Amino acid sequence: MLESKISRRGFIKASATTAALASAGTVGFQSWTSEYVKAGGQTKITEIPSTCNGCSSKCGIIGHVKNGRLWKLSGHPDHPYAKGKICARGHGYATLVYSKERLTQPLKRVGSEKFEPISWEQAYKEIGEKLNAIIKKHGPEAISLTEDPRASGKIYSPRFLHALGSPNYYTHHVVCSNSRDAGFFHTLGVTSTSADISSSKYIMFIGRSYGDAIRPSSVQSLVEAKENGAKIVMVDPRLNNTCNLATEWLAIRPGMDLAMVLAMSHVLIRENLHDAEFIKNYSIGFEEYSKELKKYTPQWAEKLTGISADTIERIAIDMGKAKPKALIEQSWRGAFGCNYENSTETGRAVALFNAMLGNIQQKGGSIITTKPELGKLDPVKHPSPKEPEFKKAGQDEFPLAYEEQGVATIVAKLAMEGKMKAAIYNHSNAALGYGNPKYMKEALSKMDLVVTIDVQMSETALLSDYVLPDVTYIERDEAVEGLSGKTPGLALRQQMVEKVHPKTKPIDIIYTELAKACGIGQYFNFTLDGLNEQMLAPTGVSYKELREKGVIMFEDKAIVPGTMPELKTPSKKVEFYSETFKKAGFSPVVRWVEPKVSPSGESFRLITGKQAIHSHTQTANVPILMQISKDYDLERIWMNPARAKKLGIKDGDMVEVKSSEATSKVRVKVTERIHPEAIFVPSHYGITSSYLKTAKGIGFGFMEHVPFDFEAWSGAGNIHEVIVTVRKVRS
Repeated sequence: MLESKISRRGFIKASATTAALASAGTVGFQSWTSEYVKAGGQTKITEIPSTCNGCSSKCGIIGHVKNGRLWKLSGHPDHPYAKGKICARGHGYATLVYSKERLTQPLKRVGSEKFEPISWEQAYKEIGEKLNAIIKKHGPEAISLTEDPRASGKIYSPRFLHALGSPNYYTHHVVCSNSRDAGFFHTLGVTSTSADISSSKYIMFIGRSYGDAIRPSSVQSLVEAKENGAKIVMVDPRLNNTCNLATEWLAIRPGMDLAMVLAMSHVLIRENLHDAEFIKNYSIGFEEYSKELKKYTPQWAEKLTGISADTIERIAIDMGKAKPKALIEQSWRGAFGCNYENSTETGRAVALFNAMLGNIQQKGGSIITTKPELGKLDPVKHPSPKEPEFKKAGQDEFPLAYEEQGVATIVAKLAMEGKMKAAIYNHSNAALGYGNPKYMKEALSKMDLVVTIDVQMSETALLSDYVLPDVTYIERDEAVEGLSGKTPGLALRQQMVEKVHPKTKPIDIIYTELAKACGIGQYFNFTLDGLNEQMLAPTGVSYKELREKGVIMFEDKAIVPGTMPELKTPSKKVEFYSETFKKAGFSPVVRWVEPKVSPSGESFRLITGKQAIHSHTQTANVPILMQISKDYDLERIWMNPARAKKLGIKDGDMVEVKSSEATSKVRVKVTERIHPEAIFVPSHYGITSSYLKTAKGIGFGFMEHVPFDFEAWSGAGNIHEVIVTVRKVRS
């Protein structure tokens, strides 16, 4: 139970660890600037607005460039995700531009983990020839492209693949938010809502922590809500860093979130606290769902969750009384993001609980956001490739997955079956982060062609036939990006400094030139600047103005609370009963689904999550960020003291973690901040690439222990369906 009131200043002071991390990120950046900036004679400082690339949020930043070199960064005051702030990851990841361990020229594999430099012309020629040979022999459906999409990639990557005739475009969401996206999309018609945190009276977070890695503005909004008297409940097996702001921490048994949401929904109906008018006007199938919920009592949920029936009832009743200014936050890579066999159903249950509160499009509730309508390339001057004739691989196996994202791991499965012959990975370390690395390595070895486009020699790059060096986000312009939210807007990533390494190229140039080598150059007869001009045409904003400001918000197009849009579901309404789920062979109403595996005896469930200084393994090779990890022993696993005592383990001991897939050694952090049934390990460590000297050998990779297994509904990785044993070993 956490009952303290914490101010903005108090939040910073509340946790020694949080404070240390927050300050260390800034201090580290300043020391970096002192080391790298060589400002001689007269100093000229230029400020360039852009967006960060430290994680997927792409917060607005301003780059301060001194005599042609990046000097420092600050948060863009007008960007809704930043609001003038930037996190430690944002500061640290920017230093990658001057890293000595960057990729600097095209490489061709000549042996196991051995590469030789080649020219761009040779790389394009050989890749083009191999792609065309694969298409001729196996068809375009044997080619795939996977990326962690950024503004330019979202346009250029699928366009390139479609020009080859393949529909197999995938994103990293298979291990991020596929479950949540599927649950929300087939219920509300959107893959996610936005939480109006600052105006809410009662907020529940499930497996979600703003304080451990999310947008600076989200933390600010939560502080504002706290100061306004909002109740904040954290449902998480571990006491995460956002708990400094929480009213209450519920250390739920991992994998049991669905049971709690079902029981809370049961209480809302039993106490007549649901918004009957909203349900009548804007939903279908409520009666069927209501009947199903009768069996899910708080007493039933207590046995599964470890949360008392009284607590479940109290919270549900309090949220019902606070409606519509009450919500369960929509999450991301969290408890109903990608972790368990029941995560899609948890996502669906969360969306429906919010609908039962009638909080959709209400102040303090869940907002279905809007974004600007952007223009497209002139179809006469710049014809688009025709739509591929085949279904995207994985659609039949996972019909509920959000189609645009797909299920990227199907590429490895099909490669093992001899059906996928080529894979391109753009800023996507699939070999380490998408599934069991041993399985991924074998799968990639079976393909005729693997190409990686990146700035670092990742584990995926090591398994590739060709590695193409991108510039960092500090060195490139990108496509215009529409910002979705309560208020729509525009943002632009811009080049801050000249290329550090002459033989690196931005993604728009790489695709344009590779397309020519493949014989599909006619679909890339435009420039990035020309594309941006045409994208901006309907908005009334000039390219020059957006370049100057970096961010432009359309306040006159802000969502008016209380105005319900027509939903993009088959019925155009909230679907408590889903014909889509029924046709796919699943229950049309949400039902309890057990996690796939459960610990027993002396075993634990292995769970993972973020830390405030890292974005999974992407930032692991940044020296100033990894130094913080070393200084605070952040690579350690967390274990509950009661379990540690039984095993004869003390804080700081070296232990062996063993699963069905791997055995790892790491030191342990004994803490009350973790549920006795769980072992927590941060997701940022375990780098094995010998080219990434800063990160190699620190901690162990969580994914090494994860079986190559995916949730039946959305195809999301079951990355928390892992059972391990732990024993003390000698250092």
